[in-house]
Amino acid sequence: MEEKVFYRNQLVNDINIYYEVYPNPDSKKTLVLLHGFLSSTFSYRRLIPFLNKEFQVVSIDLPPFGKSEKSSNFVYSYRNLAQTVIQLISALDLKDITLIGHSMGGQIVLNILHQQPDIAEKAVLLCSSSYSKRSKLPLIIGSYIPYFHLYVKFFLARSGIMQNLQNVVHDHSLISDEMLFGYLQPFLKDEIFLALTRMIRDHEGDLSTVLLKQIAHPCLLIWGEYDKVVPLSVGKRLKNDLKESELVILRETGHLVPEERPEDVFQHIKQFLA
Repeated sequence: MEEKVFYRNQLVNDINIYYEVYPNPDSKKTLVLLHGFLSSTFSYRRLIPFLNKEFQVVSIDLPPFGKSEKSSNFVYSYRNLAQTVIQLISALDLKDITLIGHSMGGQIVLNILHQQPDIAEKAVLLCSSSYSKRSKLPLIIGSYIPYFHLYVKFFLARSGIMQNLQNVVHDHSLISDEMLFGYLQPFLKDEIFLALTRMIRDHEGDLSTVLLKQIAHPCLLIWGEYDKVVPLSVGKRLKNDLKESELVILRETGHLVPEERPEDVFQHIKQFLA
């Protein structure tokens, strides 16, 4: 089947959201993809062609990342980001959904399931962030200082895109110029750093263990054995807190599993949804 894609923008929850639709007329199921922190739909580019063989795929740029709006007035709490995705799903009238989230996107998926349990039957969590706390008070207060966004920009520039990719990819030979530019491109304008400053202020922390235990959806957890960002120990803890979940460990793999092991991830998802 020849891959087709539609690039769209939609105003929901007072912010403009960029998303991509990969139709599959032979499937009634839709997979909704949510990326991680400092990333975008770009991180799914190697996985989507596999998924699209079997399913319709909708990949969303969570604000303020990728090509979505970078507003300094939007509330970037996980609760509100989840609500934004819920409203977009409703606006697009998507049915028979499975939510898939990588890293921060996985935590947004969990927030969506908590807020609106009937929106999806199943979920796939790829190295999902979990158990992080709200930013410390001095950092929140500091975010109100004029030009604080320049500190955020300096902090990210100091670590550098190459160093960040080496931290999330176990096999460094996979890092290419395409990857470097793809992950760098959204950060070439200062407006993203103003929005990230607001995000530091708004992030309320991940769902508590009590709330996680209330999620009854079947969840597939896929983790890289050598994840340095969200260690495998977090995946094992999450498996215990989600009452109907299974954990798959990808050997010799880091945090960025959609980049490193797209075909393996697809096969596990396909089996999970069969």
